[in-house]
Amino acid sequence: GQGGGIGAGLVRAVKEKRPEAFVTAAGTNALAAAAMKKAGADAAAAGENAVVVGCRSADVIICPIACVIADALFGEITPDMARAVGQSGAKRILLPFNRCGNVVVGVRELSPAALIALAVEAI
Repeated sequence: GQGGGIGAGLVRAVKEKRPEAFVTAAGTNALAAAAMKKAGADAAAAGENAVVVGCRSADVIICPIACVIADALFGEITPDMARAVGQSGAKRILLPFNRCGNVVVGVRELSPAALIALAVEAI
């Protein structure tokens, strides 16, 4: 969502359920990366290259579905970011937020907290 609120919530939930997990947070911007680091991520970096590099070695990627759509989030998701997430060998857990002109038909609207809980269960 651009400020790291969803990412921070995901980091807290993952660390609560799987405290042994090493969580690397890759934010589209410095504000998002800092919020996820503060929430307990073991490492955090920001920007396109951080996302691309992080996707190469990730075991699991949890992110809004917008992260696989080039130019989503008001242009913050670059084509290279979307490609990196989509082509990663990691298990992808995508949160279906219906925002920024992208609507996932057939998926009911859930609160961010509910989506985060479901995402952590899917790990």
